[in-house]
Amino acid sequence: MTITPEEKKTEKRKFARRYAKEYHTLRWMFHIFTIGLCHYYFKYCYQFKVEGKENIPKSTRVIYAANHVSMFDPLFVSSAIFKPVAYMAKMELFEKDCNLQWWVKRLGAFSVNRDKPELSTFRTIAEVFKTTWSLGIFPQGGIRDNKKIENIQKGFAIIAHKTKADIVPVAICGFDGYKKGWKAHQVTIKIGKPISHTLDPEEIMQQWAKFICDNTGFENCINTEKEEELLHT
Repeated sequence: MTITPEEKKTEKRKFARRYAKEYHTLRWMFHIFTIGLCHYYFKYCYQFKVEGKENIPKSTRVIYAANHVSMFDPLFVSSAIFKPVAYMAKMELFEKDCNLQWWVKRLGAFSVNRDKPELSTFRTIAEVFKTTWSLGIFPQGGIRDNKKIENIQKGFAIIAHKTKADIVPVAICGFDGYKKGWKAHQVTIKIGKPISHTLDPEEIMQQWAKFICDNTGFENCINTEKEEELLHT
């Protein structure tokens, strides 16, 4: 896919700041084409299944929030809902030495400084919601393979509250490593009912973690972390 002259000029940028005009028809088509191919790949190699499609909102002003178990997760989620999603991604994925940077940039993701969130990130989110794209976030902040839901970044709940965008919880179930051979374990994507943005951020976090753990079997460490915080105050 060719990129626009504007993108060529900014190829060296950090991609924390993106604009509504960047989510144009050609990028939409490229995104849908890519996830379409991935869907068939996942279906054959990972016995890919989707549950809860009826919970996908008609509105695109929503945040899809999933647990993070592999580099395939953005494609797993997009393949399940079959809609274009702009994902928040760590800055390192946009560096030239990253093998995924070409795809990450052209599929509409934008970079986030996980240690120190920048104002440009929040402005980009506002721009995304001016389009027909939805926002994708992984509240754990990075890939976690310990089968625990812990150290959740509260930012996703605050973003939902401030942008008035409900959160759709997405549980990635059954992934147990990258496939070896032609067939692998079954991966099932379970989509939950939207969590209202009007709830308190703490309640949003609790409901999201509960849905993920109830469907993946992961250990919910949210309450344990809170108890430890109280003990140290």
